[in-house]
Amino acid sequence: MATYCLTAARLQLALGQGARRFHVAAALNAKAKVAMSHFEPNSYINYDKLRSNIDIVRKRLNRPLTLSEKIVYGHLDDPAGQEIVRGRTYLRLRPDRVAMQDATAQMAMLQFISSGLPKVAVPSTIHCDHLIEAQIGGAQDLQRAKEVNHEVYNFLASAGAKYGVGFWKPGSGIIHQIILENYAYPGVMLIGTDSHTPNGGGLGCICIGVGGADAVDVMAGIPWELKCPNVIGVKLTGTLAGWTSPKDVILKVAGILTVKGGTGAIVEYHGPGVDSISCTGENWLKQYLEWLNDNTRTRMATICNMGAEIGATTSVFPFNHRMKTYLEKTGRGEIAALANENQDLLVPDSGCNYDQIIEINLSELKPHINGPFTPDLAHPVSDIGSVAEKNGWPLDVKVGLIGSCTNSSYEDMGRAASLAKQALDKGLKCKAQFTVTPGSEQIRATIERDGFAKVLRDVGGVVLANACGPCIGQWDRRDIKKGEKNTIVTSFNRNFTARNDANPATHAFVTSPEIVTALAIAGTLKFNPETDFLTAPNGEKFKLVPPTGDELPARDFDPGQDTYQHPPADGLDLKVDVNPQSNRLQLLEPFDKWSGNNLEDLRVLIKVKGKCTTDHISAAGPWLKFRGHLDNISNNLLIGAVNIENDAVNKIRNLLTGEFGGVPDVARHYKKHNVSWVVVGDENYGEGSSREHAALEPRHLGGRAIIVKSFARIHETNLKKQGLLPLTFSNPADYDKICPDDKISIVGLKSLAPGKPLKAVIKHSDGSSETIELNHTFNETQIEWFQAGSALNRMKELQKCA
Repeated sequence: MATYCLTAARLQLALGQGARRFHVAAALNAKAKVAMSHFEPNSYINYDKLRSNIDIVRKRLNRPLTLSEKIVYGHLDDPAGQEIVRGRTYLRLRPDRVAMQDATAQMAMLQFISSGLPKVAVPSTIHCDHLIEAQIGGAQDLQRAKEVNHEVYNFLASAGAKYGVGFWKPGSGIIHQIILENYAYPGVMLIGTDSHTPNGGGLGCICIGVGGADAVDVMAGIPWELKCPNVIGVKLTGTLAGWTSPKDVILKVAGILTVKGGTGAIVEYHGPGVDSISCTGENWLKQYLEWLNDNTRTRMATICNMGAEIGATTSVFPFNHRMKTYLEKTGRGEIAALANENQDLLVPDSGCNYDQIIEINLSELKPHINGPFTPDLAHPVSDIGSVAEKNGWPLDVKVGLIGSCTNSSYEDMGRAASLAKQALDKGLKCKAQFTVTPGSEQIRATIERDGFAKVLRDVGGVVLANACGPCIGQWDRRDIKKGEKNTIVTSFNRNFTARNDANPATHAFVTSPEIVTALAIAGTLKFNPETDFLTAPNGEKFKLVPPTGDELPARDFDPGQDTYQHPPADGLDLKVDVNPQSNRLQLLEPFDKWSGNNLEDLRVLIKVKGKCTTDHISAAGPWLKFRGHLDNISNNLLIGAVNIENDAVNKIRNLLTGEFGGVPDVARHYKKHNVSWVVVGDENYGEGSSREHAALEPRHLGGRAIIVKSFARIHETNLKKQGLLPLTFSNPADYDKICPDDKISIVGLKSLAPGKPLKAVIKHSDGSSETIELNHTFNETQIEWFQAGSALNRMKELQKCA
């Protein structure tokens, strides 16, 4: 549905600042170079280039642009010649920077080393946040992680030093919070090797999650390809109040769009529109600014962060004074001033068109809780108790967990502490176990100084390390046995089966940190803090007052310990050693090139039933330690996927022996006997994390194609990058035609071309056969990746030709 975003235009008119004034201001300040960050004083923000590209594209398209389009098209490699059709063409882009978390950085840096290039071409950073397991508490867990992961941390630090990549040591904090505090700024385009990179949209950025091979392209100075995204507009009106928080906005949106509804689109938040508030321009502006004040920058990041759960390419908010204040509070006043001078670039054009519009009245929005087992199963908190009883979900809350990259800001911690203080004042502590994960060393140090951490400990909480921890399965949970049904509530973003604690019987629900804290105090899903009473030890009945908390600390942030390692000016002579006997790290060998022929008689390794996320394809948790060793981590290939033949996980039939075995074991047996294979899957295959290991592993073990009803965006690209064929059924019902013991031949590869379907000949065990049509989304460049065996192979071919 087409709609028009008048909000930004009204705001500009109300502020009295037209495009011409901004242009003049930018021209006057062109000589005053502003660094992108404190850590890269010689890399400058270039709003002039952004403006020039936007002007070229706007003139070509002859229409107003959304904010998403401004930033994306503003980073085109060839704005004058690039074909631009939303949802169809592939864009060649020049992102400003790259960020990598330690679990994915291992493979990304191994691939960069294989490229033979001497230094990264754009500012890049590595962040150590994924390999710290939550067990006892922050300090002890951090020290243990440094000892256990010494080899990996040393590799990443030395590789960063040699190739010019900044290194954030373990204990620094979660990658996305570090980016907000140091690197994000309105209008920047950043790609990160983590699916929740869109967190930066809360500061007006286009931040996109990718696989490591995409990061290598950008670090190598090669234009990065992205299918031109559609734009979904979310129009927000009204004002949040009481127990409702910004987290409830994305929980509601997830319920509307589902886990695949945002695929191929950027979600752009705007509002409130003039049609929803009947008042004059001045009053409209006053209400709009009050709304912005209520919905602070860090909490806008919460909404953008969890946009990954609806499959969105990224999410973004328009520039506003709250972003300016946050930049100033985090020591980036020059960037704040420059953004303010160029704010016409950082809001949507008047009259811009969205492909779809969702309207949410914040005044009517109720607190939500989503789950279990999927982040789009949305419930009002007021209903969850009865819904849980009806479905047989455990009512007792065993553990409440707040923090993670989604909700670990100063304000989040302050609001949770305000509830904890109320309980303590009445003599109550949490009935459930309670954990707290600060988002960064800066957040940890500041909440310690301001007393929030003490209050959260006093109510029964354990403050964990500044890391991902339980959110990604790095949790040594010991209070329940594997297979025991139980309920946990978290302020995380993802709640797939067994994700947090490796227990498939854990019913995980995601909600706001405020609701998590309240449910941890009450100990049951049946508690509705808006209406229900708690009982103090003396028998007094009382209600929790809605939480409060400051957006930013009154005394500024305490930076805590210095955990950043600058790369030297010249690391050419430095060495990066990888022990050939290591079980954690392994140098990469090139994948084989396409033979030039059709793929004949491929075995079906597994026909997957139902949801198959990247957690199902390449589990995290204890497997994270092998992220730098392709052969070892391949032992987790598809061990979480359900086999349609027997409804079992990690139990498939070896069609050469007739015996059942684990998925990786059967794949290795096929590879040993030169038998190539395919995976057959359902809808939205590969949703979730950006981990490219879910593409590297099948390629390493002999896979040639993945045939499904539909793909999640990042995973489809990752498969292409590694030389696999991601194919979709032209008729989704053809999924039912394939049996686990079939052989499949993929024909038409010699004439593989963009938009031209392939054929698959299905040979059944009874001797019959049938032919179906398979679609693909390869463009010309991606076809070259397939033919070369991988994108990295193709990069090397081009280097030889240069």
